[in-house]
Parts: sequence; C-alpha cells; structure tokens
Amino acid sequence: MKKSYFSISAILTMAMLAGCTGGGSSVQQTGQEPDPVVIDFPIAYIKRPLPVEVDDNNNETPVEENLREPIAFNAGAALFIRDRATPSAAETNITAQAFEEGALYDVRDVDVSHDGNKLVFAMRAPEIEGADEDEQPKWNIWEYDRTTQVLRRIIASDITAEAGDDVAPHFLPDGKIVFASTRQRLAKAVLLDEGKPQFAALDEDRNVEALSLHVMNDDGSEIKQITFNQSHDTDPTVLTNGKIVFSRWDNYGRDVINLYQVNPDGTGLEILYGMESHNTGTDGGAVEFSSARQVEDGRILVHLKPNTSRRLGGELAYIDWENFIDINQTTAQAAGAAGPGQVSATPFEVRTDDEPSSGGRFSTVFPLYDGSQRLLVSWTPCRLDSVDADNNPIIVPCTDEAIAQGGVVEAQPLYGVWIYNPADGTQLPIVTAVEGQVINEVVAMGPRELPAVFVDTALTADTDLVAENVGVVHIRSVYDFDGLDLSPLGISAMADPAQADAADRPARFIRIVKAVSMPDEDLVDLDNTAFGRSQAQLMKDIIGYAPVEPDGSTMFKVPADIAFAISVLDVNGRRIGGRHQNWMSVKAGEVKQCNGCHTDVGVLPHGRLEAQAASANAGAPTTGSPFPNTVATLFADEGETMAQVYNRINGFQDLSVNINFDDVWTDPAVRTPDVSFTYSYADLTTPAPTTIGCVTSWNGRCRITINYVDTIQPIWDLPRQVLDGMGNLVQDNTCVSCHSQTDAMDQIQVPIAQLELVGTPSVDEPDHVTSYRELMFADNAQELVNGALIDQLVPATDANGNPIFEVDEDGNLILDANGDPIPVMNTVGVTAALNVNSAVTNTRFFQLFDAGGSHQGWLSPAELKLIAEWLDIGGQYYNNPFDVPQ
Repeated sequence: MKKSYFSISAILTMAMLAGCTGGGSSVQQTGQEPDPVVIDFPIAYIKRPLPVEVDDNNNETPVEENLREPIAFNAGAALFIRDRATPSAAETNITAQAFEEGALYDVRDVDVSHDGNKLVFAMRAPEIEGADEDEQPKWNIWEYDRTTQVLRRIIASDITAEAGDDVAPHFLPDGKIVFASTRQRLAKAVLLDEGKPQFAALDEDRNVEALSLHVMNDDGSEIKQITFNQSHDTDPTVLTNGKIVFSRWDNYGRDVINLYQVNPDGTGLEILYGMESHNTGTDGGAVEFSSARQVEDGRILVHLKPNTSRRLGGELAYIDWENFIDINQTTAQAAGAAGPGQVSATPFEVRTDDEPSSGGRFSTVFPLYDGSQRLLVSWTPCRLDSVDADNNPIIVPCTDEAIAQGGVVEAQPLYGVWIYNPADGTQLPIVTAVEGQVINEVVAMGPRELPAVFVDTALTADTDLVAENVGVVHIRSVYDFDGLDLSPLGISAMADPAQADAADRPARFIRIVKAVSMPDEDLVDLDNTAFGRSQAQLMKDIIGYAPVEPDGSTMFKVPADIAFAISVLDVNGRRIGGRHQNWMSVKAGEVKQCNGCHTDVGVLPHGRLEAQAASANAGAPTTGSPFPNTVATLFADEGETMAQVYNRINGFQDLSVNINFDDVWTDPAVRTPDVSFTYSYADLTTPAPTTIGCVTSWNGRCRITINYVDTIQPIWDLPRQVLDGMGNLVQDNTCVSCHSQTDAMDQIQVPIAQLELVGTPSVDEPDHVTSYRELMFADNAQELVNGALIDQLVPATDANGNPIFEVDEDGNLILDANGDPIPVMNTVGVTAALNVNSAVTNTRFFQLFDAGGSHQGWLSPAELKLIAEWLDIGGQYYNNPFDVPQ
C-alpha cells in the first residue's frame, strides 16, 4: 500500500466523520509502506488529558491557557517515545518509571539533543494533598537517553532541584542546557547586596514568580542566571549562529511578548523581532510570539496565539528575522527588501481567536531538519457541537457554510500528531488523536546540524570590570533618533566649543533607573497605597548619573545582573522625553553600545544594533588630534565619540549619585570654559536617600531609594526661618508654616494655596500622610466659617449660567422655610499640585522656585533635584517594599 497524504479539506472531512462516529480519531492509517524520508528516526511526544473545567451551565470547557502564567500544573501527562514516525509503531511511556504506578504528574517543554539521542524536558511530581501552594513540588528538568534508556533528573540534589520552578529546557551546542526558571539566582544575590532577604520576585503584574533564563551543565552544576527581565523570559532555542532566541514578556509599559536574542553567557541582550507586529492575528487581533524554532532555510518558525485562549492552539508563521525587525519594517541593511517579514506557514485559514477555525489549529511544531521543509505538528481539525434528530449531542464537520450561518459552537479540540508539508498544506497522520486527550510537543529524534559554539566573553573582557562586577554602556549620541541628527545645531557643531556652549545643549545628563523586585504577599503584604498615586511604575531605585558629552555621547559603568532603564535629563536633572520602558542588562565586563534614542511612536529598527541605521554621530574625523577647539589632552581616534575618548584616556567612568558638571572639553584659548556645578546629596540638611559612602564614592551596590515619608516629607518640615542680625524672625519660609491648617499662633487658617504639607496621617487615606494626598490627589477647596474649616460651596449653574435649584421627584421646586427655592450647592475642586508623569510636566510647581518665582531660593538645588528625580521615577510613596509598615 502506498503512503497516503491528504489535503487539508480531505483531512477535515475525514476527521469529522471519525469524530461523529465516536471513534475520536482524525485519520487512522495502518499497514503503510515504509517512507524512506520519515521512518528512520524515533519521535517523542506528550499525552495528557484535555484540561477542562465546568462552566455555569454545567458544561465542560477547556481550561483557559494563559501565556503569562507559563508554569500551570495539569496533572495526568506522560512522555512517550516511538522508534518510528508511523501510526503503527509501538509507543513507550518513558516517564512512568519516575513515579509510582497511577501517579498524576505533569510533563512539558520537550527538546532533543542535536545528535538525536537525548530528550530534555520539564516534569513536575504529583500534587501533595493538603499542602499549601508553596509546599507543592517544583518543576524540574529531566533527561532521557534513548541509547541507554536511562531517565534522570538533571539536578540530583533535592534541595537544589526544589529551589525554583525550572521549565523550557533546550540543549546548547556545547552540551550545557539553557532553561527558564523562577530560581533567579543572581537576582537573589543582588537582593542580599541591597540588604534585603532573598526571594523569587513576582512578575510586574504581581501575579506569579517571574521566569528568567539560566544556563547549567548537563549534570546540574554551575547554574547561572543570564537574563534579568522583571516579567517572564521563556521558550529559549538556539540559532545556527549560536545565539539564544527566546520569548520575553515586555511588561514595562506595553504588555506584549516579543522575540529577543542573547548570547549563552548573557551578553548581547537585544530585541530580535515583534515590537510593532502584534496586531497580526485574525482580523487584526493581538497575538504573541512564542515557541520559536529556526527552520532549515534560516527563518524562524513561531506560534502565533493570543495571550489567553481556550482552544489550546493557534497559527504558525515564518519570520524573516535576518531582514526584518517587524512585519513591515526591514532592517537598515535590508532596506527595500520585499516583505512582509512575517508570513503564515499554512495555505489555509487558521484563526488566532476563539472563533471556529476552518483550518483547525496547531498546538506545537517541530521542524524535521531532513531537507524536506516538513514539520511535525500537533494539530486539531475544526469540529462543531450539534445534536442529531433525537436531540442527542454529536460532533459535525466544521465547514465554511456552517460557520457562515453563525451561532455555531466549536467542539473540544482533538489534537493528534501529523507530518505537515507547508508547501501544499498536506498532512500525514502519525499519532492518532483521542477524544478527551491532547497529544502534543512532538519532537523528531534525528540528528541535525550543530549550531556554532559561543565563547564566553568574560574570558577576554576587561579584568577590572569583571572584578568590579560591572559592565559599560556607550550611547553614541542621545541626539540620534533612528539615525537622524535631531540636535539643535547638528552634532558636529554641538561638539565644537567655538560654535556651542553648554546652554545650547538640551541633553546634559543620564539617569540609570533600576527595577525593584516585588515580593509575594507572604513575605510583604503590599496594599495599593504602598505605591502611592499610581502602581504603573511599581517601585524604582536610581543607580546613578553620568554626564552627556557635547556631541550627545555618554559612556559609563553600570552594575551587572540587574534590570535597568535609561533617562536623558536636562540641565536641572529633569527627564526630557518619555520613560525608557524596556529593561536592559549587562554582564560583568560587557561593553554594550547603542546608537541613540527612539520615539514611542517610531517603528524604525531600534534596540537591535546590527539592524539599525548607521549612527548619526560619525565621531572624530581623524586619529591623534582632539575634537575641534577642545583641549589637546583629549585626543581622539578616528570614529570615536567624545565619551569614548574620555573613557579611553581617563578610564571607564563611574556613575555618581550626585549630578556633577565640569567642562573638561573647552580649550581656554578659544573661550572661557562653562561654569561647573553640582547637585549633591551632601548639601541636603534632611535625610539623603542613599548612604554617606555612596555620596562620596560610587560603586555598583549604590542605590538611591526614595521613600516619600523618609526623604520628601522632611523637606516640607525643615525650618526655613530668616533672621536678622539680632536673631529676630524676619520671614518664615518653612513649608508647613503656611501650608497647614494652623498658623504660627496655633490659630485655624485656610492653608495657603489650599495645600497642606503636614506629615500627619491623612483623613482620606490613613496609610498616607496628609501632604502626599494633598500633592497627588484632587481635593475640595476649604473656607473658614465660624472658626472651623469646611468645604467651600458655590451655587450650581446650568450651561447658560442660570442657577439650579433642588426639585422633588416630580420636578417641583423644593422651598425653604421662607418659601424660597433652595439652590443646589457644589464643592469647589482643587486640582492635584503634582502629577507622577515627570518633573518637567510639573512646571507649575518648579516655577515657584525659579528666578523671579514667588518661592525663589526657598528650596536648594539639591532639594529640587531630589524632588525632580522622585517625580521622574513615578512619585511613589515607597520605593522599598521592606520599608512598608506591616
């Protein structure tokens, strides 16, 4: 008998007939002739019960799959292997030996070694009855060697294995294993440096522990964390060039899952694809990019599906990552290339929403790597629930005509294993589907080409940087926006002291902002009030500041193994532009280069250096000479930025918790150098948000942690009395003297500007002090009546300015004792004095202290800098969860 292949229409029809007769199979083929292309390798796959729950109508429906909760436990799975990729081949349960008979464990994330001999996967032991969630078994990484038939847990030690949930393993070409884990090894070490207890941080939704990528030896030793996202990094795979591609949940602002790449040692982290390509699902619906694998022609095959779905599958798509960074955006080097950069892998419709999909849906996919471009897939046909003439439930074929009639309900999925040919849409059944089961995560255990082996960059990195546990960031110019020079005078003119001075430069400093890890409620119970006005920014630390050189370049050290973002500041130390809402990280010794900046609405390549346009900052024109009209001691090499020159001659630049400016460039023979200045915490007379040691000498463990009650409230409380030569009070500029409900004689008063700045508990929210509520929340104006403060009331008017009077339910006027209509009275609103967007959007506040302002000189530059940086990072109430009262 010849091997039988079927078109999608034939498959759908035959699958529906099988389903309607209760057989539960899509297509069953037996007694087939050997296929010389596909039978010479074993396959492995997972079988599990279809996860279902009972709805309000007592109907079973598949459990909703959530990509943002990637370690859900669904008991009853097992991993099987067949020695031939045919329906008739016998299957063997290879995971049953790990537990006692009948145990309900779970298996997921199957991968195969490049020689085809080993499987690696995640497995979780059965639930412990009556145990709390944190006492349940963890996901562990296991390996099966088909040559020896040995099944083993990679990490032998129970203590080490249970230190976190380990999932999504993938073999690296050097024999190590990359995997996603909640163990967060290096992030926990950073917590100790910060004086905090070690814990697994939650994702930015504060829902579940965040997964980050780790690498370990195949015996479970030398576990190293390589990514530091604040939400999940998962689904790693290796490209032929040796780089790891993975799915990152970008949850700082956008809430999307993109493809990123990183070297196996954690260096070279950058986006690969997808930031502007999420509305590419059915009818423009939102989809995420998951389960990436490179195919033989070099493209990446991904799974497209929404964040949540009850259909347990989605569409397959090819991504031309070498030429595109988004579906309609080429890399700079591939400008003009024919697109799109993302195309469906199927010639038939596969929907990405929960509506009936005539082409069925794909659960998982694995390329065969046999030269045929074919794929092993877990696929379900589309089926519809119906009833027969006797009103008995049946399953009927999912035809276009039936779907078009509307009102149909898709039946539960029926996932089996198929060999799929994307070229013509034909499929060959391999493992027959069974009603109530999901058969997926199929892999082919055949040999494939070994990717390039990546050499750890720490071996050749600057030894001082490695010893200090810092990396370096170099931005060629903050005036470079997607390859365009947007500086006021042009970068070359900005760099020339004869053509521009410091006042001509809008960008003066860089601020490095660090994410603060969020503990679970068992460790710290964080009410929403702990974050203050908004939870959007969670909590943030500031690592430090660096100067921006005249050409817009900047180069500075940054601690290794943390998630950080960059802000560009003006001369006052206030952020210009939006928040940088993508987490970066460096490894010890790494030097990371960025060309420049990117707008929120821009779609040009950014964040992937080799995909971007050439830098707008060409750097020094020659070698051995200084930049025009600069000091001779800072001589350049051709192409170097000013920041590179300074760092090469003076050593890599430390950050500082203070903002310092010194004109190191201007040749005094050309003009007078710009005046130096500093905004230093040493100038505060109130508590500084960092340690004394960090004020004088920065290191990678320095943190600026701004808790409102500890560092901002003392500014309002600080006595600011002006005395004459005899010690007599001339003027009292103390903030709380005017901005309180009592005057100097302890008499009731209306607070100046309707603003109270006292540190007593707020009557509106006892978890906050009064000043924070008054500054950050709208309030009612008050007036003094008979010695008491009450809300000010004014008559309400209609759109024409006519007074509005109280009426009864019939619309008749209500009269007072004198027979007069009673006017409707409204409170007078007072807008919040501050907002949490940024310092520069709070001009109404800061202008009071500017030259000519009513409060000129009342706050020091250091105090204004502290208030500005607090607003720029989000105006939180607390920025250390362990400082929140319990």
